[in-house]
Amino acid sequence: MRIKIASVGDAVLRDPARPLRPEEIGSETIRELIEHMRETLADAPGVGLAAPQIGEPLQLVIIEDKAEYQATLTPAELAERERRPVAFHVLINPEIELLSPLEVNFFEGCLSLPGFMAIVPRARRVRVRALNEAGEIVTIEAEGWYARILQHEIDHLRGTLYIDRMLSRSFSSIDHYNRHWKSKSKEELLQGFRPKIS
Repeated sequence: MRIKIASVGDAVLRDPARPLRPEEIGSETIRELIEHMRETLADAPGVGLAAPQIGEPLQLVIIEDKAEYQATLTPAELAERERRPVAFHVLINPEIELLSPLEVNFFEGCLSLPGFMAIVPRARRVRVRALNEAGEIVTIEAEGWYARILQHEIDHLRGTLYIDRMLSRSFSSIDHYNRHWKSKSKEELLQGFRPKIS
């Protein structure tokens, strides 16, 4: 069952989500929620989904970056983004630690802001401590695009959207991104969106 994804302006995307209680983790309600989220993510499609994006103010995210989603990128683009497939997994009550500065700049989109993208500075490396769907402690050290996905999804649990972190001059429709910016190098992109001095 596909669930409607909340769009920007919906209050649930701006309020901090609450942690799941121990007795909730592994419950039938949460198992069903995860399954509905997984179906919604695949149908969208996207690489991550946070519970607030479907109207549930809970600290729960799912992530899956399938190889098929990367098929339109060249080997050079995949290498530049440090992007590799990531298997489906669930993170509950995650805590994130940035292990590098916010200095890696790429375009990002969001299922809650359909049709738009912007350059967002992110840390190249992060460490995440969380619980999985069985309530077991997991620790993830990620880099590259996986680290970007983790930062984006955990931001959702804090009421933060990528537009709060973006280089505002880079905000663009996907059509204009594909027409003007998709083939540009990282350096060309940053040069194009630096503020103009008059």
